[in-house]
Amino acid sequence: MQTQETSEMTDQTSFDTATRIAAGDDGTNYDGIAMSLHWATAVLVVANFLLSQTWDWFPKPVKGLLEDTHMSFGVLLAAIVVLRLIWRWLPGHQVSSIEAGWMRIASKASHYLLYLLLVAEAGLGFAFRWGAGRPMEFFGLGIPPLIGEIARPLRRELREFHEWMGWAIIIIAAIHAAAALYHHYVLKDRVLRRMLPRRPA
Repeated sequence: MQTQETSEMTDQTSFDTATRIAAGDDGTNYDGIAMSLHWATAVLVVANFLLSQTWDWFPKPVKGLLEDTHMSFGVLLAAIVVLRLIWRWLPGHQVSSIEAGWMRIASKASHYLLYLLLVAEAGLGFAFRWGAGRPMEFFGLGIPPLIGEIARPLRRELREFHEWMGWAIIIIAAIHAAAALYHHYVLKDRVLRRMLPRRPA
């Protein structure tokens, strides 16, 4: 019995060791701009997903307004993603990872995959909208097409890819959020807190 308990404790310790944060955390947080861009991305991703899943519930005028809002949020989201990448690559704004082992690799992979999907999602949105010869809506302003018209069957395929990619983004984002909560409430490290504003002393 004691041998079994010792084995279970060893297994648990090994798991914790493989997933916990390295002891060399220097206490640095992300700066205010990085935090703002991160949470703006999260809000816009969720909002745009909800818009795309609910506009068919409404009559045509309301549906059109929701679709225009979706496009506006999409343009804004694309701009924020570009700003995030620029800010991340500027000297002096890199924050070293405090994760260790396979969790560090998984975290980096999920981040880069999300960036890739968000850029591709925006590109598909512009492509099938402009491909129909219509401007991209942006809060009442029309961004004129920069490409020629695309055949309707191809536009339909691009729209379907756009929709499926939206599902992929929301699923990966949900996993990302669940991982952050796991770090915060189970491992009790600073992975999530580094992306939150500091409380006044």
